[in-house]
Amino acid sequence: MNNGSYAVAEDGESNMVSVARLREAAPSSAGPAVLLSQGDGAGPATVSSRLKAARQALGLTVGDVAVRTRVTLRHIEALEAGDYGAMPGRPYAIGFARAYARVVGLKDAEIAEAVRAELEGSLPRAEPSVLNQFEVGDPAKTPSRLVAWLALLLVGAILAMGGVFWRSYYAPAVSLPSLVRDVGRPSAELTQRQTQVSRAAAVQPTLAGSVVFTALEEGIWVKFYDAQGTQLMQKQLAKGESYTVPEDAVGPKIWTGRPDALSITIGGNAIPRLADGEKVLKDVPVDAASLRARPAPVNSAEGEAAAQ
Repeated sequence: MNNGSYAVAEDGESNMVSVARLREAAPSSAGPAVLLSQGDGAGPATVSSRLKAARQALGLTVGDVAVRTRVTLRHIEALEAGDYGAMPGRPYAIGFARAYARVVGLKDAEIAEAVRAELEGSLPRAEPSVLNQFEVGDPAKTPSRLVAWLALLLVGAILAMGGVFWRSYYAPAVSLPSLVRDVGRPSAELTQRQTQVSRAAAVQPTLAGSVVFTALEEGIWVKFYDAQGTQLMQKQLAKGESYTVPEDAVGPKIWTGRPDALSITIGGNAIPRLADGEKVLKDVPVDAASLRARPAPVNSAEGEAAAQ
């Protein structure tokens, strides 16, 4: 008992025979537009008619084919109608037709070849491209005199704008004054400032001079530091050993327990010692100005007698 698939198989084989005979009988100049014939000799058949006949022989609907091939219904309908223009492109039309043929029992390679033939026969021939070459002396392709003048004016405007830009940003507007003063011609301001400095130096006494501390006994501990607490020197001075306070030290100070055993000179001139007896002195300024302003220490014996 034949079922639908057997009938389709027979139809497919007969189609193959018909195709082979048709190709042998058809001249080579017929091209890819030659249509395939059905097995019953009913005349030429297109791919769309073959697919539709095979589907109907199996009792399938267009929707069934769309579900089995996973191709949208409108593309299946376009294949059965032979409307290749509704396809997204040539590869899609061939691929959809192959999937359709496999579902209905036709040979997909044969159907794909038939679709290619129909596509090649339906596509219009491309028109040959014309290469327009420029010919010297052709009035239609030679720039007019007006265009040439406009081009010259444009170039001149660009050059003028460039000159203005360069002059604005690079060329100096005025000449710069000389940075070198005339030798032998001091300005009035400089002369006045020098006069004021000379007067101030004449009014104020000179307090400059190196401050030197000298140990009068053995093992005198002493520490010198500046106003920020940075240590300048700390040690036990031997008898006769001296220390010169740096002149660039800011707010130098002394810390010692034997101020009576330290002699002091400023610029080589001796000044009174910080104290006449043993006692701890700390944070005592030792710059030249502060030492000159200190009062002379009171002798301890004289102080006791004054107190009685």
